[in-house]
Amino acid sequence: MRQKTLNEYLKSRYGKKLYKIAIDAGFSCPNRDGTLGDKGCIFCSGRGSGDFAEDRNKSVTEQIEAGKARVASKLPKDGDYGLIAYFQAFTNTYAPIVRLRQVYTEALSHPQVALISIATRPDCLNDEVLDLIDEINKIKPVWVELGLQTIHEETAEYIRRGYKLDVYDTAVRKLKERGIETIVHVILGLPGESREQMLKTIKYVGDSGVQGIKLQLLHVLKGTDLADDYLAGRFNCLSMDEYVDIVCDALRILPDDIVIHRMTGDGDKKILIAPEWSKDKKRVLNLLKKSTNMIY
Repeated sequence: MRQKTLNEYLKSRYGKKLYKIAIDAGFSCPNRDGTLGDKGCIFCSGRGSGDFAEDRNKSVTEQIEAGKARVASKLPKDGDYGLIAYFQAFTNTYAPIVRLRQVYTEALSHPQVALISIATRPDCLNDEVLDLIDEINKIKPVWVELGLQTIHEETAEYIRRGYKLDVYDTAVRKLKERGIETIVHVILGLPGESREQMLKTIKYVGDSGVQGIKLQLLHVLKGTDLADDYLAGRFNCLSMDEYVDIVCDALRILPDDIVIHRMTGDGDKKILIAPEWSKDKKRVLNLLKKSTNMIY
């Protein structure tokens, strides 16, 4: 048996294709507003990893409609599809509970939205927020996406993650207690990490009992402190073959019931410095498909 891809999982659960609409709800992050720091994580772009999200000056509903228009050519003509409202930019549980309720409720009230996905930090999930997510989850399914990136404390300090590993453990436990589906983001190729360290992170995530994982290639983006280190020659990015080999090893380690939401990712080509090979996404995906026997 092998793990399911996201598309396979969604089709088996919903019986139709779901399209993700990335939303920027206008939030900030404790790593940017001075609570923990003011520079953000070392790799994070000026849009808080929401470079492909819609315009934050529009309402949630307007962003959903704009996202639909953006992917209109891909949508089935018979209208037999659903949407995932993906709160992507910055930290999407980092706001007063009244504001969170407002944006989540607006998203779930859209007739085509089948589920909501909330990208956040493990240290921004207090009990009041978790209770709200639990409440929303009883109306339409909610995913919580946690930015872990690595289990190694030295790397976590370098990337300015801002929380210890036990904070992740606590967040996962509390989400499990409420039956909320959890997806974890891991970055492969972080400076200073060996292949063995990356795979230890993968195994830790798999053993933590979460339902999904996103494997993300490290992108070096203009305007980040990571870019300064890269241009100063302090680290090298993974080659395409190295990355694909690590992904293959990761799939061997992960449990069969975990859903693979992503095997790589996009860096905005307008601000991408490295690795250059990642710009040819079709080539990368074809190699991943061939090497892993997974179809996206």
